Amino acid sequence: MNELASIGYDDLEVGSELPEARFPVQRVNLVMYAGASGDFNPIHWNERFATSVGLPDVIAHGMFTMAEAARMVTDWVGDPGALVDFGVRFSKPVVVPDDGGAELVVTGTVAEKLDDNRVLIDLVARSGGEKVLTKARAVVQL
Repeated sequence: MNELASIGYDDLEVGSELPEARFPVQRVNLVMYAGASGDFNPIHWNERFATSVGLPDVIAHGMFTMAEAARMVTDWVGDPGALVDFGVRFSKPVVVPDDGGAELVVTGTVAEKLDDNRVLIDLVARSGGEKVLTKARAVVQL
């Protein structure tokens, strides 16, 4: 469990930063996600196909990227059930080259303290220096 998982509502202030999380993304992760989700679109595993449709390389599933951002929040709070609302917009794909993969870096800030010991977290997710999610926000029940 994360050392901040015991933080309570009263311990947080607007502007409090969550610890940065870094997630390596390899093609094997995409294959495993495809198996779990049933999304076998070849843009997520076949480089020749991905580039033939105008992509720079294989790209991660958007929902995989979203799930990793949510994981950052649930790891921080220490309870996946504490995540009561979550939404993002996809702004750029996470490009996953075969020679080394990619890294997804997620940061978060307490944007608002809500009623009933809930907090609104603004998230920023980047890969390769590009912001890959916009309007990424989570509400957690502390």
